[in-house]
Amino acid sequence: MSMLRIALILSCTWCFTNSRCEADTRPNIIVIMCDDMGFSDLGCYGSEIPTPHLDRLAANGLRFTDFHNNAKCSETRASLMTGLWHQQSKNLRKPGHVTMAEVLKNAGYRTYMSGKWHLNSTPPERGFDRYFGFLSGAINFFTGTDWQINENLMRLDNEVYEAGKDFYSTNAFTDFALEFLKSETNDKDRKEQPFFLYLAHNAPHFPLHALPEDIEKFRGSYARGWDVIREERHQRLQKLGIIDETWRLSARDPKVEAWEELTQGEKDFLEPMMEVYAAMIHRLDENIGRLVKHLETTNQLDNTLIFFFSDNGACPYQRLRTDVKVPGPVESDIAYDARWANMCNTPLRLYKQYAHHGGTLTPMIAHWPKGIQARGALCKFPSHLVDIMATVVDVAETEYPKTHHGNSIQAMEGVTLLPVLQGSESLQRTQPIFWEFSGNHAVRSGDWKLVAEKSKDWELYNVAVDRSETTDLAKQKPEMVKQLGEVYDQWANRVEAKTHKQSMKSKPSKQSQLFDLDSLVTPD
Repeated sequence: MSMLRIALILSCTWCFTNSRCEADTRPNIIVIMCDDMGFSDLGCYGSEIPTPHLDRLAANGLRFTDFHNNAKCSETRASLMTGLWHQQSKNLRKPGHVTMAEVLKNAGYRTYMSGKWHLNSTPPERGFDRYFGFLSGAINFFTGTDWQINENLMRLDNEVYEAGKDFYSTNAFTDFALEFLKSETNDKDRKEQPFFLYLAHNAPHFPLHALPEDIEKFRGSYARGWDVIREERHQRLQKLGIIDETWRLSARDPKVEAWEELTQGEKDFLEPMMEVYAAMIHRLDENIGRLVKHLETTNQLDNTLIFFFSDNGACPYQRLRTDVKVPGPVESDIAYDARWANMCNTPLRLYKQYAHHGGTLTPMIAHWPKGIQARGALCKFPSHLVDIMATVVDVAETEYPKTHHGNSIQAMEGVTLLPVLQGSESLQRTQPIFWEFSGNHAVRSGDWKLVAEKSKDWELYNVAVDRSETTDLAKQKPEMVKQLGEVYDQWANRVEAKTHKQSMKSKPSKQSQLFDLDSLVTPD
Protein backbone atom coordinates (compact mmCIF):
# COMPACT_ATOMS: atom_id res chain seq x y z
CA MET A 1 0.00 0.00 0.00
CA SER A 2 1.38 3.41 -0.93
CA MET A 3 2.29 5.98 1.70
CA LEU A 4 -0.24 8.38 0.15
CA ARG A 5 -3.09 5.87 0.58
CA ILE A 6 -2.05 5.21 4.20
CA ALA A 7 -2.08 8.95 4.85
CA LEU A 8 -5.55 9.30 3.33
CA ILE A 9 -6.89 6.42 5.45
CA LEU A 10 -5.42 7.92 8.63
CA SER A 11 -6.83 11.33 7.73
CA CYS A 12 -10.32 9.98 7.16
CA THR A 13 -10.14 7.93 10.37
CA TRP A 14 -9.30 11.11 12.33
CA CYS A 15 -12.17 12.95 10.69
CA PHE A 16 -14.63 10.16 11.52
CA THR A 17 -13.56 10.12 15.16
CA ASN A 18 -13.79 13.89 15.50
CA SER A 19 -17.02 14.16 13.51
CA ARG A 20 -15.89 16.79 11.01
CA CYS A 21 -13.06 17.63 8.61
CA GLU A 22 -14.21 21.07 7.46
CA ALA A 23 -13.71 24.25 9.44
CA ASP A 24 -15.80 23.95 12.60
CA THR A 25 -18.34 26.76 12.72
CA ARG A 26 -20.32 25.50 15.69
CA PRO A 27 -20.57 28.03 18.52
CA ASN A 28 -18.50 28.04 21.66
CA ILE A 29 -20.70 27.38 24.68
CA ILE A 30 -20.33 29.07 28.07
CA VAL A 31 -22.58 28.22 31.01
CA ILE A 32 -22.20 30.64 33.93
CA MET A 33 -23.92 29.75 37.16
CA CYS A 34 -23.92 31.93 40.25
CA ASP A 35 -24.91 30.79 43.72
CA ASP A 36 -27.85 31.70 45.97
CA MET A 37 -28.89 34.82 44.05
CA GLY A 38 -32.42 36.22 44.28
CA PHE A 39 -34.77 36.83 41.37
CA SER A 40 -34.44 40.63 41.43
CA ASP A 41 -30.72 40.94 42.24
CA LEU A 42 -29.51 42.05 38.77
CA GLY A 43 -29.91 45.51 37.31
CA CYS A 44 -31.64 44.09 34.25
CA TYR A 45 -34.07 42.30 36.61
CA GLY A 46 -34.95 45.33 38.71
CA SER A 47 -32.09 45.62 41.20
CA GLU A 48 -30.42 48.75 42.52
CA ILE A 49 -27.11 46.83 42.38
CA PRO A 50 -25.18 47.97 39.28
CA THR A 51 -24.49 45.01 36.99
CA PRO A 52 -23.55 46.74 33.70
CA HIS A 53 -21.85 43.74 32.09
CA LEU A 54 -24.75 41.35 32.62
CA ASP A 55 -27.14 44.14 31.65
CA ARG A 56 -25.24 44.48 28.38
CA LEU A 57 -25.55 40.75 27.68
CA ALA A 58 -29.28 41.03 28.39
CA ALA A 59 -29.66 44.06 26.11
CA ASN A 60 -28.09 42.14 23.24
CA GLY A 61 -29.65 38.78 24.04
CA LEU A 62 -32.70 37.29 25.73
CA ARG A 63 -33.97 37.54 29.28
CA PHE A 64 -36.10 34.61 30.40
CA THR A 65 -38.98 35.35 32.78
CA ASP A 66 -40.06 31.75 33.42
CA PHE A 67 -36.82 29.76 33.76
CA HIS A 68 -36.42 27.42 36.74
CA ASN A 69 -33.80 25.52 38.72
CA ASN A 70 -34.05 22.78 41.37
CA ALA A 71 -34.00 25.23 44.33
CA LYS A 72 -30.85 23.67 45.80
CA CYS A 73 -27.12 23.84 45.01
CA SER A 74 -25.99 20.28 44.31
CA GLU A 75 -29.31 19.14 42.90
CA THR A 76 -29.35 21.98 40.37
CA ARG A 77 -25.82 21.11 39.26
CA ALA A 78 -26.78 17.47 38.80
CA SER A 79 -29.65 18.33 36.46
CA LEU A 80 -27.55 20.86 34.57
CA MET A 81 -24.73 18.40 33.98
CA THR A 82 -26.93 15.44 33.00
CA GLY A 83 -30.17 16.77 31.52
CA LEU A 84 -32.00 14.54 34.03
CA TRP A 85 -34.02 15.19 37.16
CA HIS A 86 -31.51 15.16 40.00
CA GLN A 87 -33.05 12.06 41.59
CA GLN A 88 -32.15 10.04 38.50
CA SER A 89 -28.41 10.46 38.99
CA LYS A 90 -28.39 10.99 42.78
CA ASN A 91 -26.07 13.96 42.22
CA LEU A 92 -23.87 11.84 39.91
CA ARG A 93 -23.52 8.97 42.39
CA LYS A 94 -25.79 6.66 40.43
CA PRO A 95 -24.95 5.16 36.98
CA GLY A 96 -27.09 5.71 33.91
CA HIS A 97 -26.12 9.27 33.08
CA VAL A 98 -23.58 11.23 31.07
CA THR A 99 -22.30 14.75 31.73
CA MET A 100 -22.48 17.74 29.42
CA ALA A 101 -18.68 17.81 29.29
CA GLU A 102 -18.55 14.16 28.22
CA VAL A 103 -21.13 14.75 25.49
CA LEU A 104 -19.35 17.83 24.14
CA LYS A 105 -15.86 16.35 24.43
CA ASN A 106 -17.00 13.40 22.33
CA ALA A 107 -18.42 15.93 19.85
CA GLY A 108 -15.01 17.56 19.39
CA TYR A 109 -15.25 20.42 21.92
CA ARG A 110 -12.50 21.50 24.27
CA THR A 111 -13.97 21.28 27.77
CA TYR A 112 -13.08 23.52 30.71
CA MET A 113 -14.50 24.17 34.13
CA SER A 114 -13.73 26.75 36.79
CA GLY A 115 -15.53 27.08 40.10
CA LYS A 116 -17.80 25.10 42.40
CA TRP A 117 -18.34 21.41 41.57
CA HIS A 118 -20.43 20.08 44.52
CA LEU A 119 -21.13 16.71 42.89
CA ASN A 120 -19.82 13.19 43.13
CA SER A 121 -16.42 12.39 41.56
CA THR A 122 -14.34 15.28 40.12
CA PRO A 123 -14.57 17.34 36.92
CA PRO A 124 -11.48 15.74 35.27
CA GLU A 125 -13.10 12.35 35.84
CA ARG A 126 -16.32 13.53 34.22
CA GLY A 127 -15.15 14.89 30.89
CA PHE A 128 -13.39 18.20 31.60
CA ASP A 129 -9.95 18.71 30.00
CA ARG A 130 -8.98 21.32 32.60
CA TYR A 131 -10.41 22.21 35.98
CA PHE A 132 -9.84 24.80 38.69
CA GLY A 133 -12.09 25.25 41.68
CA PHE A 134 -13.39 23.56 44.81
CA LEU A 135 -15.17 20.25 45.13
CA SER A 136 -17.56 21.06 47.98
CA GLY A 137 -20.49 23.39 48.58
CA ALA A 138 -19.02 26.51 50.21
CA ILE A 139 -15.63 28.05 50.93
CA ASN A 140 -14.01 31.03 52.57
CA PHE A 141 -13.70 33.47 49.64
CA PHE A 142 -10.24 34.62 50.80
CA THR A 143 -8.59 31.34 51.83
CA GLY A 144 -10.36 28.73 49.69
CA THR A 145 -10.82 26.43 52.71
CA ASP A 146 -14.04 24.46 52.96
CA TRP A 147 -16.75 26.19 54.99
CA GLN A 148 -17.91 23.08 56.84
CA ILE A 149 -14.79 21.02 57.52
CA ASN A 150 -12.12 23.75 57.19
CA GLU A 151 -10.02 21.62 54.82
CA ASN A 152 -8.53 22.57 51.49
CA LEU A 153 -10.70 21.08 48.74
CA MET A 154 -9.37 23.47 46.08
CA ARG A 155 -8.02 21.69 43.00
CA LEU A 156 -6.12 22.57 39.85
CA ASP A 157 -6.92 19.65 37.60
CA ASN A 158 -6.29 16.74 40.02
CA GLU A 159 -3.76 18.48 42.26
CA VAL A 160 -4.37 20.30 45.54
CA TYR A 161 -4.22 24.07 45.03
CA GLU A 162 -2.97 26.39 47.77
CA ALA A 163 -4.54 29.85 47.71
CA GLY A 164 -2.11 32.78 47.88
CA LYS A 165 -2.35 35.92 49.97
CA ASP A 166 -4.24 37.91 47.30
CA PHE A 167 -6.74 35.14 46.62
CA TYR A 168 -10.40 36.05 46.20
CA SER A 169 -12.43 33.25 44.67
CA THR A 170 -14.59 35.33 42.31
CA ASN A 171 -11.46 36.78 40.72
CA ALA A 172 -9.58 33.49 40.78
CA PHE A 173 -12.29 31.51 39.01
CA THR A 174 -12.26 34.02 36.16
CA ASP A 175 -8.44 34.12 36.10
CA PHE A 176 -8.22 30.38 35.52
CA ALA A 177 -11.12 30.31 33.07
CA LEU A 178 -9.28 32.88 30.97
CA GLU A 179 -6.00 30.99 31.35
CA PHE A 180 -7.65 27.82 30.06
CA LEU A 181 -9.11 29.63 27.07
CA LYS A 182 -5.77 31.24 26.23
CA SER A 183 -3.57 28.21 26.89
CA GLU A 184 -4.07 26.42 23.58
CA THR A 185 -4.01 29.37 21.19
CA ASN A 186 -0.67 28.17 19.82
CA ASP A 187 -1.99 24.68 19.10
CA LYS A 188 -3.62 25.02 15.69
CA ASP A 189 -5.70 21.84 15.88
CA ARG A 190 -7.00 22.58 19.38
CA LYS A 191 -7.54 26.27 18.65
CA GLU A 192 -9.85 25.43 15.76
CA GLN A 193 -12.05 23.29 18.00
CA PRO A 194 -14.94 25.11 19.67
CA PHE A 195 -14.82 25.19 23.45
CA PHE A 196 -17.24 24.54 26.30
CA LEU A 197 -16.66 26.49 29.51
CA TYR A 198 -18.64 25.84 32.68
CA LEU A 199 -17.97 28.77 35.03
CA ALA A 200 -19.60 28.05 38.39
CA HIS A 201 -19.13 31.05 40.69
CA ASN A 202 -19.77 30.70 44.40
CA ALA A 203 -20.82 34.35 44.74
CA PRO A 204 -23.01 35.53 46.35
CA HIS A 205 -23.29 32.38 48.54
CA PHE A 206 -22.43 32.81 52.22
CA PRO A 207 -20.13 33.56 54.00
CA LEU A 208 -20.54 37.23 53.15
CA HIS A 209 -17.02 38.07 51.99
CA ALA A 210 -16.16 41.01 49.75
CA LEU A 211 -13.21 43.20 48.89
CA PRO A 212 -13.07 46.46 50.92
CA GLU A 213 -13.13 48.67 47.82
CA ASP A 214 -16.30 46.97 46.65
CA ILE A 215 -18.02 47.27 50.02
CA GLU A 216 -17.34 51.01 50.11
CA LYS A 217 -19.41 51.47 46.95
CA PHE A 218 -22.52 50.35 48.83
CA ARG A 219 -22.14 52.03 52.21
CA GLY A 220 -25.49 53.49 53.19
CA SER A 221 -27.30 52.05 50.19
CA TYR A 222 -29.62 49.91 52.32
CA ALA A 223 -30.43 52.30 55.17
CA ARG A 224 -34.00 52.68 53.86
CA GLY A 225 -34.65 49.00 54.57
CA TRP A 226 -36.23 46.03 52.88
CA ASP A 227 -39.82 47.28 52.74
CA VAL A 228 -38.98 50.37 50.67
CA ILE A 229 -36.53 48.51 48.44
CA ARG A 230 -39.05 45.71 47.75
CA GLU A 231 -41.48 48.35 46.48
CA GLU A 232 -38.75 50.01 44.39
CA ARG A 233 -37.67 46.73 42.83
CA HIS A 234 -41.25 45.78 42.07
CA GLN A 235 -41.76 49.06 40.23
CA ARG A 236 -38.52 48.70 38.26
CA LEU A 237 -39.43 45.12 37.28
CA GLN A 238 -42.71 46.45 35.87
CA LYS A 239 -40.97 49.29 34.05
CA LEU A 240 -38.47 46.85 32.51
CA GLY A 241 -41.33 44.64 31.33
CA ILE A 242 -40.04 41.63 33.27
CA ILE A 243 -43.34 41.46 35.16
CA ASP A 244 -46.90 42.71 34.69
CA GLU A 245 -49.99 42.94 36.86
CA THR A 246 -50.06 39.15 37.26
CA TRP A 247 -46.89 39.43 39.38
CA ARG A 248 -48.35 40.96 42.52
CA LEU A 249 -45.90 42.00 45.20
CA SER A 250 -46.28 39.20 47.71
CA ALA A 251 -46.74 40.14 51.33
CA ARG A 252 -43.58 40.46 53.37
CA ASP A 253 -42.70 37.13 54.97
CA PRO A 254 -44.95 37.09 58.06
CA LYS A 255 -42.00 36.17 60.27
CA VAL A 256 -40.04 39.26 59.15
CA GLU A 257 -40.48 42.57 60.96
CA ALA A 258 -41.22 45.84 59.25
CA TRP A 259 -37.93 47.73 58.87
CA GLU A 260 -39.30 50.70 60.78
CA GLU A 261 -40.07 48.48 63.77
CA LEU A 262 -36.37 47.75 64.31
CA THR A 263 -34.17 49.62 66.74
CA GLN A 264 -31.20 51.54 65.36
CA GLY A 265 -28.89 48.93 66.84
CA GLU A 266 -30.74 46.16 65.01
CA LYS A 267 -30.57 48.12 61.76
CA ASP A 268 -26.84 48.67 62.28
CA PHE A 269 -26.37 44.92 62.67
CA LEU A 270 -28.45 43.94 59.62
CA GLU A 271 -27.66 46.72 57.13
CA PRO A 272 -23.99 45.80 56.42
CA MET A 273 -25.06 42.29 55.37
CA MET A 274 -26.82 43.63 52.32
CA GLU A 275 -23.98 46.06 51.58
CA VAL A 276 -21.51 43.17 51.41
CA TYR A 277 -23.93 40.98 49.47
CA ALA A 278 -24.35 43.74 46.87
CA ALA A 279 -20.57 44.11 46.68
CA MET A 280 -20.25 40.38 45.94
CA ILE A 281 -22.73 40.60 43.06
CA HIS A 282 -21.03 43.71 41.70
CA ARG A 283 -17.65 41.93 41.71
CA LEU A 284 -19.25 38.92 40.03
CA ASP A 285 -20.50 41.21 37.27
CA GLU A 286 -17.05 42.79 36.88
CA ASN A 287 -15.54 39.36 36.31
CA ILE A 288 -18.14 38.39 33.75
CA GLY A 289 -17.12 41.61 32.01
CA ARG A 290 -13.52 40.40 31.95
CA LEU A 291 -14.60 37.17 30.24
CA VAL A 292 -16.72 39.01 27.67
CA LYS A 293 -13.86 41.39 26.92
CA HIS A 294 -11.59 38.41 26.16
CA LEU A 295 -14.19 37.02 23.77
CA GLU A 296 -14.45 40.37 22.04
CA THR A 297 -10.69 40.80 21.78
CA THR A 298 -10.33 37.35 20.21
CA ASN A 299 -13.31 37.87 17.87
CA GLN A 300 -15.22 35.00 19.47
CA LEU A 301 -18.13 36.80 21.11
CA ASP A 302 -20.50 36.69 18.13
CA ASN A 303 -20.36 32.92 17.87
CA THR A 304 -20.35 32.10 21.57
CA LEU A 305 -23.57 31.01 23.23
CA ILE A 306 -23.59 32.25 26.83
CA PHE A 307 -26.12 31.21 29.46
CA PHE A 308 -26.22 32.91 32.87
CA PHE A 309 -28.48 31.88 35.77
CA SER A 310 -28.52 31.08 39.50
CA ASP A 311 -28.62 27.65 41.09
CA ASN A 312 -31.52 28.61 43.37
CA GLY A 313 -33.29 31.59 44.86
CA ALA A 314 -32.09 33.76 47.71
CA CYS A 315 -30.90 31.91 50.80
CA PRO A 316 -32.82 32.28 54.10
CA TYR A 317 -30.23 30.63 56.35
CA GLN A 318 -29.06 32.29 59.55
CA ARG A 319 -25.29 31.80 59.91
CA LEU A 320 -22.91 33.30 62.45
CA ARG A 321 -20.03 31.07 63.55
CA THR A 322 -17.45 33.54 64.88
CA ASP A 323 -17.43 36.51 67.23
CA VAL A 324 -17.06 38.85 64.24
CA LYS A 325 -20.52 40.30 63.66
CA VAL A 326 -19.55 42.54 60.75
CA PRO A 327 -19.61 40.79 57.35
CA GLY A 328 -16.90 41.27 54.76
CA PRO A 329 -13.40 40.35 56.04
CA VAL A 330 -11.70 36.96 55.99
CA GLU A 331 -12.34 36.25 59.67
CA SER A 332 -16.10 36.86 59.46
CA ASP A 333 -18.47 33.94 58.97
CA ILE A 334 -21.95 35.31 58.55
CA ALA A 335 -24.90 35.15 56.17
CA TYR A 336 -27.95 37.32 55.84
CA ASP A 337 -31.15 35.58 56.90
CA ALA A 338 -34.74 35.47 55.59
CA ARG A 339 -35.15 39.20 56.18
CA TRP A 340 -32.95 40.31 53.26
CA ALA A 341 -33.59 37.11 51.28
CA ASN A 342 -37.28 38.04 51.16
CA MET A 343 -36.27 41.33 49.52
CA CYS A 344 -33.82 39.74 47.09
CA ASN A 345 -36.59 37.49 45.78
CA THR A 346 -38.98 40.40 45.05
CA PRO A 347 -41.84 39.93 44.22
CA LEU A 348 -41.89 36.21 45.02
CA ARG A 349 -42.67 34.06 48.05
CA LEU A 350 -40.23 31.85 49.94
CA TYR A 351 -36.62 30.91 49.21
CA LYS A 352 -33.91 28.41 48.40
CA GLN A 353 -34.99 24.78 49.03
CA TYR A 354 -38.69 25.57 48.54
CA ALA A 355 -40.55 24.53 45.38
CA HIS A 356 -42.36 27.87 45.28
CA HIS A 357 -41.08 30.47 42.82
CA GLY A 358 -38.87 32.11 45.44
CA GLY A 359 -36.84 28.91 45.44
CA THR A 360 -36.91 27.94 41.76
CA LEU A 361 -37.36 31.00 39.55
CA THR A 362 -34.07 32.52 38.42
CA PRO A 363 -32.96 35.34 36.16
CA MET A 364 -31.69 33.69 32.99
CA ILE A 365 -29.80 35.50 30.25
CA ALA A 366 -28.93 33.98 26.88
CA HIS A 367 -26.46 35.80 24.63
CA TRP A 368 -25.39 34.66 21.15
CA PRO A 369 -25.25 37.39 18.49
CA LYS A 370 -24.92 34.91 15.63
CA GLY A 371 -27.88 32.83 16.80
CA ILE A 372 -30.21 35.24 18.63
CA GLN A 373 -31.90 37.82 16.45
CA ALA A 374 -34.37 39.39 18.91
CA ARG A 375 -31.87 41.51 20.84
CA GLY A 376 -33.08 42.67 24.22
CA ALA A 377 -36.27 40.64 24.04
CA LEU A 378 -38.04 38.84 26.86
CA CYS A 379 -38.69 35.11 26.64
CA LYS A 380 -41.75 33.82 28.47
CA PHE A 381 -41.35 30.16 27.48
CA PRO A 382 -41.69 27.97 30.63
CA SER A 383 -38.33 26.25 30.93
CA HIS A 384 -36.07 24.42 33.35
CA LEU A 385 -32.37 23.81 33.51
CA VAL A 386 -32.89 20.21 32.35
CA ASP A 387 -33.49 21.94 29.01
CA ILE A 388 -29.91 23.21 28.83
CA MET A 389 -28.48 19.78 27.98
CA ALA A 390 -31.00 19.27 25.18
CA THR A 391 -30.21 22.75 23.86
CA VAL A 392 -26.45 22.19 23.98
CA VAL A 393 -26.77 18.87 22.15
CA ASP A 394 -28.81 20.64 19.47
CA VAL A 395 -26.46 23.61 19.16
CA ALA A 396 -23.37 21.37 19.05
CA GLU A 397 -24.96 19.30 16.26
CA THR A 398 -24.30 16.07 18.12
CA GLU A 399 -26.27 13.26 19.72
CA TYR A 400 -27.02 12.33 23.30
CA PRO A 401 -25.53 8.85 23.78
CA LYS A 402 -27.53 5.78 24.67
CA THR A 403 -24.62 4.14 26.52
CA HIS A 404 -21.58 5.40 28.43
CA HIS A 405 -18.77 3.21 29.77
CA GLY A 406 -20.95 0.18 29.21
CA ASN A 407 -23.95 1.56 31.09
CA SER A 408 -27.28 2.37 29.49
CA ILE A 409 -28.02 6.09 29.61
CA GLN A 410 -31.43 7.44 30.59
CA ALA A 411 -33.05 9.66 27.98
CA MET A 412 -32.85 13.44 28.40
CA GLU A 413 -35.79 14.91 30.28
CA GLY A 414 -35.63 18.43 28.83
CA VAL A 415 -36.55 20.08 25.55
CA THR A 416 -34.25 22.06 23.28
CA LEU A 417 -34.51 25.83 23.61
CA LEU A 418 -32.82 26.43 20.26
CA PRO A 419 -36.10 27.38 18.50
CA VAL A 420 -36.79 29.85 21.32
CA LEU A 421 -33.32 31.35 20.97
CA GLN A 422 -33.93 31.71 17.24
CA GLY A 423 -37.16 33.60 17.79
CA SER A 424 -39.86 30.92 17.54
CA GLU A 425 -43.05 31.81 19.37
CA SER A 426 -44.84 28.62 18.40
CA LEU A 427 -42.90 26.18 20.62
CA GLN A 428 -45.20 24.64 23.22
CA ARG A 429 -44.10 22.71 26.28
CA THR A 430 -46.00 19.43 26.24
CA GLN A 431 -44.42 17.81 29.31
CA PRO A 432 -44.83 19.04 32.90
CA ILE A 433 -41.98 20.46 34.99
CA PHE A 434 -41.34 18.83 38.36
CA TRP A 435 -39.54 19.71 41.57
CA GLU A 436 -38.72 17.83 44.75
CA PHE A 437 -36.07 18.43 47.34
CA SER A 438 -36.22 17.48 51.01
CA GLY A 439 -39.98 17.06 50.83
CA ASN A 440 -40.71 20.40 49.18
CA HIS A 441 -42.31 19.49 45.86
CA ALA A 442 -44.34 20.73 42.90
CA VAL A 443 -45.60 20.03 39.39
CA ARG A 444 -46.27 22.64 36.70
CA SER A 445 -48.48 21.74 33.75
CA GLY A 446 -49.41 24.57 31.43
CA ASP A 447 -50.62 27.48 33.54
CA TRP A 448 -51.31 25.37 36.61
CA LYS A 449 -48.86 24.74 39.42
CA LEU A 450 -49.47 22.35 42.30
CA VAL A 451 -46.96 22.90 45.10
CA ALA A 452 -46.44 21.90 48.73
CA GLU A 453 -44.03 22.57 51.53
CA LYS A 454 -42.77 19.51 53.39
CA SER A 455 -45.33 18.24 55.94
CA LYS A 456 -48.08 20.41 54.37
CA ASP A 457 -50.86 19.69 51.89
CA TRP A 458 -51.12 20.87 48.30
CA GLU A 459 -51.53 24.48 47.20
CA LEU A 460 -52.79 25.27 43.68
CA TYR A 461 -51.99 28.35 41.63
CA ASN A 462 -52.93 29.58 38.18
CA VAL A 463 -49.61 31.17 37.26
CA ALA A 464 -51.10 32.81 34.18
CA VAL A 465 -52.83 35.29 36.49
CA ASP A 466 -50.91 34.79 39.76
CA ARG A 467 -47.19 34.50 39.10
CA SER A 468 -46.30 35.33 42.71
CA GLU A 469 -48.40 32.45 44.10
CA THR A 470 -50.54 34.60 46.37
CA THR A 471 -54.03 33.07 45.89
CA ASP A 472 -54.34 29.37 46.69
CA LEU A 473 -57.13 27.75 44.63
CA ALA A 474 -56.80 24.21 46.01
CA LYS A 475 -60.16 24.24 47.83
CA GLN A 476 -61.99 25.71 44.83
CA LYS A 477 -60.58 23.18 42.36
CA PRO A 478 -60.26 19.78 44.08
CA GLU A 479 -60.41 17.88 40.77
CA MET A 480 -57.43 19.82 39.44
CA VAL A 481 -55.54 19.07 42.66
CA LYS A 482 -56.34 15.38 42.31
CA GLN A 483 -55.38 15.27 38.64
CA LEU A 484 -52.04 17.08 39.02
CA GLY A 485 -51.31 15.22 42.26
CA GLU A 486 -51.54 11.93 40.40
CA VAL A 487 -49.23 13.27 37.67
CA TYR A 488 -46.74 14.29 40.34
CA ASP A 489 -46.82 10.94 42.15
CA GLN A 490 -46.35 9.02 38.90
CA TRP A 491 -43.25 11.09 38.20
CA ALA A 492 -42.00 10.71 41.80
CA ASN A 493 -42.28 6.94 41.61
CA ARG A 494 -40.50 6.88 38.24
CA VAL A 495 -37.48 8.96 39.30
CA GLU A 496 -37.42 7.92 43.00
CA ALA A 497 -38.45 11.27 44.41
CA LYS A 498 -40.63 11.60 47.50
CA THR A 499 -44.33 11.20 46.80
CA HIS A 500 -46.79 13.71 48.21
CA LYS A 501 -47.82 11.24 50.93
CA GLN A 502 -44.19 10.67 51.92
CA SER A 503 -43.55 14.41 51.99
CA MET A 504 -46.60 14.96 54.19
CA LYS A 505 -44.95 12.70 56.77
CA SER A 506 -41.81 14.86 56.86
CA LYS A 507 -41.07 17.13 59.79
CA PRO A 508 -42.11 20.78 59.28
CA SER A 509 -39.61 22.96 57.46
CA LYS A 510 -37.04 24.92 59.43
CA GLN A 511 -35.41 26.32 56.31
CA SER A 512 -36.61 29.90 56.72
CA GLN A 513 -34.45 31.29 59.51
CA LEU A 514 -33.98 34.56 61.39
CA PHE A 515 -31.23 35.86 63.65
CA ASP A 516 -32.25 36.24 67.29
CA LEU A 517 -31.66 39.98 67.44
CA ASP A 518 -32.32 40.17 71.19
CA SER A 519 -29.28 37.97 71.88
CA LEU A 520 -27.00 39.63 69.31
CA VAL A 521 -27.73 43.35 69.54
CA THR A 522 -27.18 45.60 72.53
CA PRO A 523 -30.41 47.50 73.34
CA ASP A 524 -30.44 51.17 72.30
